[in-house]
Amino acid sequence: MRHSLQQTQVADHPLSRYDARVKLLAVLALLTMVLSYRGAAFPLLLSALSVALCLSLKVRPRLLMLRFAQPLFFAAVIVLLKLFTTGAVPLFTLSVWGINLIGYSDGLGEGLLIAGRIVGAVSLVALLGFSTSFTDLISALAWFRVPQGLIEVALFAWRYLFVLFEDAMVIYNAQKNRLGYAGYPQGLRSFGTLAGAMVIKAFDNSQTITTAMVQRGYDGTLPPIRQQPFRGREVAATLLVVAVLGVIWNV
Repeated sequence: MRHSLQQTQVADHPLSRYDARVKLLAVLALLTMVLSYRGAAFPLLLSALSVALCLSLKVRPRLLMLRFAQPLFFAAVIVLLKLFTTGAVPLFTLSVWGINLIGYSDGLGEGLLIAGRIVGAVSLVALLGFSTSFTDLISALAWFRVPQGLIEVALFAWRYLFVLFEDAMVIYNAQKNRLGYAGYPQGLRSFGTLAGAMVIKAFDNSQTITTAMVQRGYDGTLPPIRQQPFRGREVAATLLVVAVLGVIWNV
């Protein structure tokens, strides 16, 4: 429960108090601009603004770097692939183990364009995630008529993922205190035992939780999530920001 509570906490910030539906619509509009922009300047501008807002939300730089590590890796791979496999205007020649690799300037431009879109899109999604709790985001998706089955699966997965994580940490700490990870072979055996125990634990928990929910009146569907009316000030401010960025996008 402690980990799940930590995941729902969002920094006290004006952006975090905005309606999740408004933020979701704004992010979708900005994502459309990022993916349709013919250049890297606008996506990089949005990325810089998003990172600055994330830092103002008291997001730790290390956590921000971890969130961006995988997308940046894919962006770097795409740039390299485009640089050496696409294009017609040679930029340089590189010899590696007797193999001549030709870098193309137009391929580099295409790679940087795709990389800019990746960074801009990931920055917007990260800002939405850091400024909106999971329950608020799911509530907004339910208001937008996302299939009920998907909403329920996401809620159950989010809730009991942390329950299983806590159980795994209990078993791991017990193994570690008994020198279960003293060596590589012993560590593999301990990890195998941990993985098997978690599979059994998940199966047992599913049966117990299902029985408990049925006894409390669960009939296979969750009650609908009620939403508050839109606040005009938030809608107006969001439309103004999106309009300004739209003007920059159109320049």
